[in-house]
Amino acid sequence: MRQNALKPLLHGGKPILNAWLSVPSGYLAEGVGHQGFDSVTVDLQHGMIGFETAITMLQAISATPAVPLVRCPSRDSEAIMHLLDAGAYGVICPMISTRHQAEDLVAACRYPPHGTRSFGPARGKLYGGADYFDAANAEIMAIPMLETAQALDNIDDILSVDGVDMVYVGPNDLALDLGERPGAEMQDGKTSAAIAHILARAKAAGVPTGIFCSGGELAQRRIKEGFDLVTPNNDFNTLMAAMQNEIAKCKT
Repeated sequence: MRQNALKPLLHGGKPILNAWLSVPSGYLAEGVGHQGFDSVTVDLQHGMIGFETAITMLQAISATPAVPLVRCPSRDSEAIMHLLDAGAYGVICPMISTRHQAEDLVAACRYPPHGTRSFGPARGKLYGGADYFDAANAEIMAIPMLETAQALDNIDDILSVDGVDMVYVGPNDLALDLGERPGAEMQDGKTSAAIAHILARAKAAGVPTGIFCSGGELAQRRIKEGFDLVTPNNDFNTLMAAMQNEIAKCKT
């Protein structure tokens, strides 16, 4: 089976740069995958992307050096399995707040006897290789997204779930659930303290940690803090900022 190139990076202590796609475009996905990112995540939760378009985007990413990941639309096990069958090599699952929810995510990502994933790898086998079934449990990544106050209360239980390959911090929803506004991670307060707590507990448990960032400067800071994977904003925000910058140049 094709190796998940993120795992050697994690084992070697090299930070992973992850792109985030919200625009439904295979063309854009292919272009982003050639920019030097280690992985590219197709966002089916908040992105304007449905399953059929996600397939074309995963196909496009597969033509690049980047590892194809997805953020699934919900904790629904069937949706998770379907995206793995479409060729995703890792699933970032939103709103994981309890040990049981983390266990369900891991089970959906693993074939028996280590999980409950239904057999039918389809495009996953085309991308992964003929021995996909034999090696998928070792290569596919299950990544709970921590973004609630309840997840903070249960952090050690979530981190102790066998098969959790990484946890991923969603700072904006975390801020909302803590009574602050999106972007509160930039100031000293509940959100920034919660992020630091998650990172510290994950380090203590030996579980890699990723986080969404508002841009490259914050992503660089997060790497220095010890995060293993950083996402420097998404495609739409980056594109809008680049266009605004070019307009500003025209008007000077």
